[in-house]
Amino acid sequence: MIKMERSERLKRLPPYLFVEIDKAKKKARDAGRDIIDLGVGDPDIPTPNFIIDALHKAAKDPSTHRYALDQGLPEFRNAAVKWLKRRFGVDMDAETEVHPLIGSKEGIAHIPLAFINPGDAVLVPDPCYPPYRSGTIFAGGEVVPMPLRAEHNFLPDLKAVNHHLLHKVRMLFINYPNNPTAATCDKKFLKDVVEFARKHNIIVCCDAAYSEIAFDGFKPPSIFEVEGAKDVAVEFHSLSKTFNMTGWRMGFAAGNSQVIEGLAKVKANIDSGVFSAIQKAGIAALDNYEKHIGSVIRLYEERRNLFVDGLNSLGWNVPKPKATFYVWVKVPPRYTSVTFAAALLEKCDIVATPGNGFGDAGEGYVRMAITVDKKRLAEAVDRIKKRLV
Repeated sequence: MIKMERSERLKRLPPYLFVEIDKAKKKARDAGRDIIDLGVGDPDIPTPNFIIDALHKAAKDPSTHRYALDQGLPEFRNAAVKWLKRRFGVDMDAETEVHPLIGSKEGIAHIPLAFINPGDAVLVPDPCYPPYRSGTIFAGGEVVPMPLRAEHNFLPDLKAVNHHLLHKVRMLFINYPNNPTAATCDKKFLKDVVEFARKHNIIVCCDAAYSEIAFDGFKPPSIFEVEGAKDVAVEFHSLSKTFNMTGWRMGFAAGNSQVIEGLAKVKANIDSGVFSAIQKAGIAALDNYEKHIGSVIRLYEERRNLFVDGLNSLGWNVPKPKATFYVWVKVPPRYTSVTFAAALLEKCDIVATPGNGFGDAGEGYVRMAITVDKKRLAEAVDRIKKRLV
């Protein structure tokens, strides 16, 4: 047998966080333990019937069985443009400023291939959604971490970026509402990002996967509500969390036409587009957004209140997140992120994600996803109270 030597880019990648979590869960479940899984952000609510019905109808149409167009269906791009207008009041050109994705993760991972050369630098929040780092590494780029600290409301300090590196920086990732910290931002921060990017000729990749899961009346803004954002930015939207469609793999990128064109060229050489029937289901989702989203927000808001209030009743000090379905929990004294996650699993049969798996600055925290029902969240609090506190 020949020696299978992996590429240097693969060797540079850290172990993918959720693969390791899945291994730990499987081992515990194989041992017959009743695991409450708060580890991965995968909605437990089924996809709405009106979306399933649209898929069923479209899948029976033989015209959807062929290769999708590289640009995707014009009807889907138009639906995305109309949704962006209704939701954020922003205008996009369906021909040049929108492109469908096989889930926003795919677009985020591929976009560095269009613009990053070996030796170029990419500003990446720390902690972060892992594909920001891995996509940069696959493109041969240098990851430059931007620490997210509680004292700065988990926003990157752009003024702290090493000015000696700025001549190498070609791209910047931001993500608000944020995974894993659940932090939010306002238009003032987005304005600062746009001004920074325009000054230094940097592409801004704005991950908006959680823009619709927000509470207490808060409406997260789009970067395109800021004047001049189209000069530098592209925004990634996902149907996964908003419509409980994680397994469907449907999203889209919108923004600067040159950035969209570059991403589209990469994708044309890698994939053959999103299954047309799923695009038609995506149209139904976007067209019926207003009828759907209220019930989703109410459900997660009730879970957030129950879970955070429960943790705080144990003497913890967990802030209530304004968005996402994550709770970013500071670990108790004498624990690290890994040892606390291990204690939750070993003593309480609860899966949580160690914060340092998202980056060095995530040390001292664990992320818990409220993607289980209220009864299980209450049970999780009870287990912690009886077995750990």
